[in-house]
Amino acid sequence: MSDTLINHTRTAFENKFGAAPEVVVQAPGRVNLIGEHTDYNDGFVLPAAIDYSTVIAARRRADRIVHIVAADYAGAEDQFSLDAPIERRDEPMWANYVRGVIIDMLQQGLPLQGFDMVVSGDVPQGAGLSSSASLTVAIGRLFATLPGFEKVTPIDIALTAQRAENNFVGTKCGNMDQIISASGVAGHALMIDCRSLETTPVPIPAGAAIMIFNSNVQRGLVDSEYNTRRKQCEAAASHFGVKALRDVDQAMLDARGGELDAVTLKRARHIVSENARVLAANDALGRGDLARMGELMAASHAS
Repeated sequence: MSDTLINHTRTAFENKFGAAPEVVVQAPGRVNLIGEHTDYNDGFVLPAAIDYSTVIAARRRADRIVHIVAADYAGAEDQFSLDAPIERRDEPMWANYVRGVIIDMLQQGLPLQGFDMVVSGDVPQGAGLSSSASLTVAIGRLFATLPGFEKVTPIDIALTAQRAENNFVGTKCGNMDQIISASGVAGHALMIDCRSLETTPVPIPAGAAIMIFNSNVQRGLVDSEYNTRRKQCEAAASHFGVKALRDVDQAMLDARGGELDAVTLKRARHIVSENARVLAANDALGRGDLARMGELMAASHAS
């Protein structure tokens, strides 16, 4: 967690609310080394948390009001009661990520309280580094500091954050972004089985570094082709009579793939081959075989 970002967020809270925050939480963004579009197909992914994050400075209120200040949006605010219907907003869009997490927690019967909070982050938005997951997981972590949340696990927070995007924001994302943000381990990638939710830290070899390049191509999952890809994958799984494309192997693809239209077949072929590449990448990275890891990543990008 960046000390500069923490101090900035603390100061913004003090300036807004006239007192120091009681609690500061953070959640990182992520980069996915390999395993593209496999998470919502119940497959395997190998992401890593990054050193860019969302930070929240907060103080509990005596009432049931949630008051959020977005320091990065010129102090834009959202405020609502936990005891009144919480509705989706057209503007500002960021407020829906916060509201979605809180609605899901209320539906679980968790003992929420009001908060004043200031949110700030340095995860580049629209750059594929999961700024939205970073925000929703940070909100989950904030409320998890309350009494009555002792049994709530990082995976629980991740799944709450995913449901917030699926059910309230409108992005039919998988669970990878939220799980790595909630469960990432410093100096490691994280092998995730997106069906069983089993996670295994995989050490990044000494001397190796993960480099991230910003293409400056902006996108947002809600208005991108992401939801279309998911529908295509679901159609392919239905064709094969399975729950998800994770359950399709190469033999099944060879036998019946030709019955699909060209685009849907392309999506299915990618998922089947990508899951195999992730498993191989997990082995290669664990052995420190960066050359093999690079070959697999290149094949993933070409798929």
